[in-house]
Amino acid sequence: MKVRIPNSGGAGNMNQMLKQAQKMQEDMANLQTDLEQREYTASSGGGLVTVTVDGKHLIKSISIKPDAVDPDDAEMLEDLVTVAVNEAINNAIKAAEEEMGAITGGLNLPGMF
Repeated sequence: MKVRIPNSGGAGNMNQMLKQAQKMQEDMANLQTDLEQREYTASSGGGLVTVTVDGKHLIKSISIKPDAVDPDDAEMLEDLVTVAVNEAINNAIKAAEEEMGAITGGLNLPGMF
């Protein structure tokens, strides 16, 4: 018994798909470069500690208000810095996921960012 496969356009459709994939790849590379250059800021302790990271998740600045400095409670300041750093990094990750998702249409492409 022979199975007949419908003609789906052959090489023409394949070329179109390859062009679309190449365009998506270019768009993603451009967006990745843009995301890496952006800065993301978060604060903790009601604004006592503010941290800014870039899109590569490197800390660009940390600002600590004098009210946050208590020589008898250094652990609290450490916690505030940790929370602010993690939140800033999460902001960068979330922005990358959302904007890459808009390009890929929600495709999960491992290793892209």
